[in-house]
Order: sequence, then C-alpha cells, then structure tokens
Amino acid sequence: MATRDSVDNLMQQCEDAIRFANDQLQEGRTQEHYNDAGYTDALYSLESAYNDLAKIALSANAQQREQLHRMRLQLQQLQNRMIVNPH
Repeated sequence: MATRDSVDNLMQQCEDAIRFANDQLQEGRTQEHYNDAGYTDALYSLESAYNDLAKIALSANAQQREQLHRMRLQLQQLQNRMIVNPH
C-alpha cells in the first residue's frame, strides 16, 4: 500500500511539473522556436510524472487512486495542449 507521504510527494512533483510546463508553454508562445530545450524538458517532466503516477497507483487505496487519476488527467491535458499547439 502506498503511504500518504509517498502520494503527497508525488502529487507535489506533478504540480511542479505542471507549473514548469505551463511556464514553458507560455514562454514558447512568445519566443516561438528559440525555447526548444525548455519545451522538451517540460514535456519530459510531464511524462516522467505520468509514469510515476502509474507505478504508485498499483499500490494505492481507492481514495489515493482517485486522487492520482485526477492528477493524471491534468498531466495528459497539458501534454496534449503542448503537442497540439506547438510553440
């Protein structure tokens, strides 16, 4: 079973990845193709957070799985937005 601390730490990691990706998405809109490295790093951090969510969900209880699922949806939406609307 996943501990509360491990889920909380993972949620914080996901929120950090989302914040970084949103910053890079906004910066990419203003700088266009001059920010490729940061944009790619943001996509990588979202994917890494998504994979970590999938791993910890295997040992989570029902309430934690619901929380992780909502975060996974947020990560996917942001990933899709970054891919569909490239800088």
